[in-house]
Amino acid sequence: MKKFGIDQLDVQQRLALIEEIWQSIDGETVHAELLSDAQLAEFEGRMLDADLDDEDIFDLEQIEESLAYSRRRN
Repeated sequence: MKKFGIDQLDVQQRLALIEEIWQSIDGETVHAELLSDAQLAEFEGRMLDADLDDEDIFDLEQIEESLAYSRRRN
């Protein structure tokens, strides 16, 4: 097996290399290969909806309050 000298890097350097490689991968290309055209269109539509509708986003405090209210009712 051909070595690239990666084994000579320390752990932090190897982790940094992994991160650079991961960031260099175009996520949309990966998803496009894994999803059908219909699935990709649905995904993109849902992402647009999520970006446009901030009313559906709750912070942790709101979620905790909702859970506490639900528990009090039961």
